[in-house]
Amino acid sequence: MTPDAAAPLTGGALTRSRILDAAAALMTTVGLTRTTTKQIAREAGCSEAALYKHFRNKEEIFVRVLHERAPRFSDAMEQLPRRAGDDRGPAVHLKEVALAAVRFYRRSFPIAASLFASPELLATHRRKLDELGTAGPQNATQHLAAYLTAEQKLGRVSTGIDPHAAATLLIGACFHRAFLDLFFGSEAPAGALRPEGEEEFAAETARALLDGLTPRGGSTTATP
Repeated sequence: MTPDAAAPLTGGALTRSRILDAAAALMTTVGLTRTTTKQIAREAGCSEAALYKHFRNKEEIFVRVLHERAPRFSDAMEQLPRRAGDDRGPAVHLKEVALAAVRFYRRSFPIAASLFASPELLATHRRKLDELGTAGPQNATQHLAAYLTAEQKLGRVSTGIDPHAAATLLIGACFHRAFLDLFFGSEAPAGALRPEGEEEFAAETARALLDGLTPRGGSTTATP
């Protein structure tokens, strides 16, 4: 094992990790509403009492699954505004945002969809986010808008655009692409997904948005 390699999990940390793995698998396949703590504990190979030593309820497990088992989208977005002005340039950063967003929404859609079938469950989830001090779904556009605003001040993004509107367009496109990927699976009709690959989608989406963000006569550097 190299010095940088993570030590294997043991004891309570291992149990907690198995609980999140089991919860992620169940919530993805049978849905959040139908998943019970008893099922999660059984799949994780522990008692329900052991589960409650790590998590207060199923809602907390769900929040932790989104933040620890789905692609780490919220962390990447939180760091984005601090990258304004670096040598990589807006084009690269917007492509990375698009790619991370598509992967996050594709992974979290099947887990989170059942929230919207129950107003009570959705309200409980919102309260749990507040209790845990965890970022909500609005944070992605807020962090991206903050990044674009910072780039505007540096003259690398046009001052003629609304950063929040631009951020909403990019995140919304990624959300829609993830929905189409899940809806069609491997049976998408010709032309339904353009471009077909997620890397190509991220690059083209970032480039299309950037065409409206680039200052007149300016350059964005580091085009993907």
